Amino acid sequence: MGKFLKYTGICALLLAAVAFILMMATDAVVVGTSVQIRYSGVNAIFGNKDSLLGQNPSALALIGWILLLVGLVIVLLGVILPLLKVSALEKFAGILNLVAVICFILAGVFMFIVVPTFAAANDWGGTDNVTIGAGWVIGGILAIIAGVVAILPAVADFLGKK
Repeated sequence: MGKFLKYTGICALLLAAVAFILMMATDAVVVGTSVQIRYSGVNAIFGNKDSLLGQNPSALALIGWILLLVGLVIVLLGVILPLLKVSALEKFAGILNLVAVICFILAGVFMFIVVPTFAAANDWGGTDNVTIGAGWVIGGILAIIAGVVAILPAVADFLGKK
């Protein structure tokens, strides 16, 4: 178990990086059944004022993107700084790890609720034939798993001290 805990930061980093790529590169919202209109992740996060459909961004998608980016930076620092023998953040490692876990889990949850928030931002009447894109579903799952993996060292440390 101890050897696995050494690599949890790298595993969480890889899972979150894949979730971030899926969030940016795949369709967030798909409207229609036979004729489909697809809204990319970039449009859901940042909006697209040049579009004839007047796409406004989803506030929770933008917050989820920011949270995922912040979590990635924190975990990347957690992976790189021990290799460089920098102990400046050693006192705050537990708090930073907890912040990364919360960021990953919230980002994953926000990826799942992009449809109602995007529909509300664009004044659509309802979400009857609107679905979430498959890449966002997988990305949300991976972000939540990254949060669970990132918390494993803290849980093991806590259980080891008792």
